[in-house]
Amino acid sequence: MRKVALVTGGSRGIGLAVALKLASSGYDIALNGTRSEAELDDVLNDIREKGARVVYCRGDIGVSSERQYVFEKLKKEFGRLHLLINNAGVAPRERRDAVDLTEESYDRVMGINLKAPFFLTQAAAKFMVEQKEADNSFSGCIINIGSISATVVSTNRAEYCISKAGFAMHSKIWAVWLAKYDIPVYEVRPGVIRTDMTSAVVEKYDRLIEEGLNIQPRWGMPEDVAVSVLSLARGHFPFSAGEVFMVDGGLTIGRL
Repeated sequence: MRKVALVTGGSRGIGLAVALKLASSGYDIALNGTRSEAELDDVLNDIREKGARVVYCRGDIGVSSERQYVFEKLKKEFGRLHLLINNAGVAPRERRDAVDLTEESYDRVMGINLKAPFFLTQAAAKFMVEQKEADNSFSGCIINIGSISATVVSTNRAEYCISKAGFAMHSKIWAVWLAKYDIPVYEVRPGVIRTDMTSAVVEKYDRLIEEGLNIQPRWGMPEDVAVSVLSLARGHFPFSAGEVFMVDGGLTIGRL
């Protein structure tokens, strides 16, 4: 029986790259997103072509009732969960200096980027422990897709940075809680990745990369993150629970 992975924000960008990589490596996929299923025919077919069963679990995980629906649909359709990929996240709709940050923007970003994955992980942790107690051979894992913004400051999107800093602690909390059940939790922390989220700042980062932003002089791609996730999911780092795995081209290496 194939393992099952739930990938939030999985219809594009990093999430889709992760879903495709997992699908081609033996996982069935519960794909979460907010667009209609009709809009995702090509995406779902691409996943199926990798040999996987895919179920679209539509819902805004920032809304409690929709998050609950997503998880209950996963349980109904598959009856099992081996891997949770907390990938869904949003940037501020407008980049504003910290002194001009609105409560509306703060609440929206924190709700989706931090509150939602915490309570989704809570549900997943309970379900994984149930499976582990029923079958000691059960193998579970949680991988959180964070951001260098957990430690690298952008004063024009403070709410995003704060959410990612909190998300890093979220990873460690669940790593400690689940360790006694031998269910590892990891954080993968991407740098500047070419996705929809960075599409509005391509010119800016083209210039910064050319000027030496990364020690590897190129954009990161969703595939770079996906191969890291797969390595962790396969258990290649069995004594590294709770650790942060950087996928940033060396951006955060201190240099003189």
